[in-house]
Amino acid sequence: MKLDGKVALITGGTKGIGNAIATKLVNHGAMVFVCSRSLPDVTKAVEALSENGRAGGTVCDVRDESSVERMLGECTQIFGGVDIVVNNAGLAFPGKTVEEISGEEFRETLETNLFGVFYVCHHAIPMLKKRGGGYILNISSLAGQNPIPRMAAYNASKFGLNGFTEAMMQEVRHDNIKVSYICPGSVNTSFGNDTPSSDKAWQIQPDDIAQIVIDLLAMDSRVLPSKVEVRPSRPPRPPHA
Repeated sequence: MKLDGKVALITGGTKGIGNAIATKLVNHGAMVFVCSRSLPDVTKAVEALSENGRAGGTVCDVRDESSVERMLGECTQIFGGVDIVVNNAGLAFPGKTVEEISGEEFRETLETNLFGVFYVCHHAIPMLKKRGGGYILNISSLAGQNPIPRMAAYNASKFGLNGFTEAMMQEVRHDNIKVSYICPGSVNTSFGNDTPSSDKAWQIQPDDIAQIVIDLLAMDSRVLPSKVEVRPSRPPRPPHA
């Protein structure tokens, strides 16, 4: 897919992986529309992205279907439609056992990481079909296939996301819509109450994931890498027993 003039929508596009993807897409000629739950974050991100290309954004809580519909409508008003959808918005409550995590936290995790992706895809697919096709990229995690103690809610959301994505990929592939999901390991961001730092330079960087997105979009139309796993190449050695 040639990116010049294409419209890319990125949820959770104001920070971390999402913002790195938005920046990379703008630098390759795409127009980008970002959203998050914070208006100051959206304003700051759009101002920075607009320095290198056309950008827009709005506040959106992907847990709310009506908010997703409004967000897609605003993207269409500004750019006329959408060609690329990146579902990146996500959250986690790390360190909590099933006994400790509240029902509200568990629900918020599933509603953001899984239901939110469904709402975006449900309403974006007709828009992509109207444009003659497009690409949906879902940012998942290696936690979508590897159970991790004290991360059960996040595991559940990402296991569900992976299955949802693979089924959807088979549904829309003949509509000229590609679907891929990316499963990173440790990424150097503030996600999950982590802190980006030079001490964690061994971790995957947000720009690394952004480059994977660019590489997927550049694939020939006959090729579909439906799943990409990515890990740090040299994590710290485990201590000797």
